[in-house]
Amino acid sequence: MIDLYTWTTPNGRKVSIALEEMGLAYRVVPVPLKTGAQKTPDFLAINPNGRIPAIVDRDNGDFAVFESGAILIYLAEKSGKFLPSETKARSVVIQWLMWQMGGLGPMHGQANVFNRYFPEKIPAVIDRYQTETKRLFSVMDARLATEPFLAGDYSIADMACWPWVMQHDWAGVPIDDLPHLQRWLATVGARPAVQRGADVPAPLVQPDVETGRILVRG
Repeated sequence: MIDLYTWTTPNGRKVSIALEEMGLAYRVVPVPLKTGAQKTPDFLAINPNGRIPAIVDRDNGDFAVFESGAILIYLAEKSGKFLPSETKARSVVIQWLMWQMGGLGPMHGQANVFNRYFPEKIPAVIDRYQTETKRLFSVMDARLATEPFLAGDYSIADMACWPWVMQHDWAGVPIDDLPHLQRWLATVGARPAVQRGADVPAPLVQPDVETGRILVRG
């Protein structure tokens, strides 16, 4: 059994989607960010960086893994799914995963923050992050013009990118002129495992701050 410490963010949804796709048994421990649950001593013992998601693999000596990209690789290797063993194919998946971790996630995340949450609207800053996010979307669109998925076959790279792209409206970045990205977004979003994983934890969940609400899947 894997314990998944998560909340309703794109980075959190990457991992719940992967767990659903891989058919691994897991329990969800919600970490409501507004309460500061991610900064408690118990959580910091799992992830010293104080961010979600994190997992603890109870079947592997209570082994803890943090950073969403590292978690995806760990789960893919554990399950033997969505990460090829052949050197070149594996590298392509990891390249696109690292591209998401180093580019799409940070830029899209800042677009979200300054477009939606920051108390002061700073047009130059909003434009900077929206423009860079749109450029990254265009990189995906060009890739998806020749491949059905980012690494050719469906992989953890798609699972990492999809929760971000699905929030393009929230960041104020339209994709109407990116047909291949739209096709990919709809195709991945139609997968039942993706739909289940995207709903973890349910948005309306109000967990107990001290103990958390435990959901069991798998």
